Amino acid sequence: MIKNAEKQLNKIRKKLSRKGLDAVKVSMFRESVQLKGSVDSWEQKVQAGQSSAGHGFKGVLNDILVSGCDEPGMSQPQLEDDLLEGRSFDVVIVGGGVIGCAIARELCRLELTVAVLEKEADLAMQASGRNDGMIHPGFAAKPGSLKSHYNTRGNRLYTNLAEELGFNFTRPGTIILFKDWWMRFLLPPIFKKRCRDNGVDGDYRTLSQKEVKKHEPNVTKRQKGGFLLPSTGIVSPFQVTIALAENAVANGAEVFLNTLVCSVFLDEGRVSSIETNRGRLRAGVLINAAGVWSDKLAEMADDRFFSIHGRKGTDAILDRNSEGEQNHILGMPSFSSNKKNHSKGGGLVLCVEGNILLGPTAEEVSDREDYSTDSEMFTTLLEQLEMNTKLSPSMIINYYSGVRAASWEEDFIVEPSDKVANLVHAAAIQSPGFASAPAIAVDVASMAVDILRTSGVDIVPRDDFNPVHHGIPQVKNMNAADRDTLIKRDPAYGEILCRCEEVSRGEIRDALHSAVPAATVDGIKRRVRAGAGRCHGGFCLPKVILTMAREMNVPIIDITRKGSGSNILVAETKISALEVSDAS
Repeated sequence: MIKNAEKQLNKIRKKLSRKGLDAVKVSMFRESVQLKGSVDSWEQKVQAGQSSAGHGFKGVLNDILVSGCDEPGMSQPQLEDDLLEGRSFDVVIVGGGVIGCAIARELCRLELTVAVLEKEADLAMQASGRNDGMIHPGFAAKPGSLKSHYNTRGNRLYTNLAEELGFNFTRPGTIILFKDWWMRFLLPPIFKKRCRDNGVDGDYRTLSQKEVKKHEPNVTKRQKGGFLLPSTGIVSPFQVTIALAENAVANGAEVFLNTLVCSVFLDEGRVSSIETNRGRLRAGVLINAAGVWSDKLAEMADDRFFSIHGRKGTDAILDRNSEGEQNHILGMPSFSSNKKNHSKGGGLVLCVEGNILLGPTAEEVSDREDYSTDSEMFTTLLEQLEMNTKLSPSMIINYYSGVRAASWEEDFIVEPSDKVANLVHAAAIQSPGFASAPAIAVDVASMAVDILRTSGVDIVPRDDFNPVHHGIPQVKNMNAADRDTLIKRDPAYGEILCRCEEVSRGEIRDALHSAVPAATVDGIKRRVRAGAGRCHGGFCLPKVILTMAREMNVPIIDITRKGSGSNILVAETKISALEVSDAS
């Protein structure tokens, strides 16, 4: 029950009126506030949603229409078959991002049948694969929020997770640079209190201008000192998500790609079955980890109490020759503009591969799968370069965008449904979602187990659960002796196909036959980085395609960039020449 609901609704109406949004109708739907009507721009819809949050309601349903602006629907797989028809699982997870895959792995510690449904042709193709891989220290989130709670716990879990799953993980730490002298004196007490409130780990502390320079010799002269957060980590988001999924599969889970949830059927307040493009299946528990589409899945299950709006962020990637020019992640935020955009301001982020990333930006968008880039965002990113005097625009080799799944309350939703007995939400997981994923997975798995126990399911620990995952050998990172031994055992590791990233044919072959095999050119890039270097595959792409065709036993014209409809080759013309060249 919402306390003083009508009074709070009137407060929202007054706020909207002051913004000139009198046409917006405000009412209650169940325990959420619902906005209806029409406005002239997407910015006005965003203003209405943000103004309606924080009034004690369970959520905000922003159903305002924007004149001349249709909200694009989700992309859908073209595949249709009956692979899942009649199948039944204890737990079905919708969403093959880091949250869904981490939950699947947690559930595999028990004798349960677990399925992950992902509508894309591969894992980590949306928010999880389009972020900067930063494991936030837990500093930025509002104390008391779920973001704060899960960020700090998740950050701690990454040390052990990296050891078990074998992905690259380091903790370079973050330095928040002060650009004005007043910040040097006024902000540290506030920052330290925030760290204490959120339980941030490590020897966080204020740095003088000289100390910052000592840590970062190439830092801008504009800095007036800084604040060090040593517990910040970095990972490859692809490596982590795929390692989680492959370890889950090795322990009994099943991953279904190109699988779209079309409908959810209820019976007496419970999810009874799930209709997909690959048949109808049954689930003891349905877990909503559907990212930017999580509100739509909640609506299918008749548990609509929140709405998602897309917030696009663009990053730019610098060449490997930027390696060694910086030791920490650097940021120099402008606190007033960042608060307005709900952004931490971006910065210069180190990558585990050695590159440096610029970004991300923050832009509200109507298309939840808008991965376009534009000159305005690129210009904003270039401003970040000023923090490091050794970096230049000529080092940028690529840029990309991702879309955060933001709720209007700007917090995670991690809870069992109030309305549907066997539904759990892991929704509205925007930044710092990647850092929070391991902790969210532990709690969501526990919620699912409680539901199953209530239903009479006997929950038994899996005796043979193996938390260890051995990834694909990284030839480039081996010492000479280990590399020599590996190549003698299997010469395919000595045949380098991608010169920029030094990726061997053996690694690409392994990616094609792994527990969650790559089936696209981008899938190969996500797993072993072939094509991720400065030439963007200009040298290795033909050889990668040829290797894929042979290993997958399909014609080369069937190889796609990112799934159905993205074929790279139109017809066989020079294939004979390629084969002759390869054979020779």
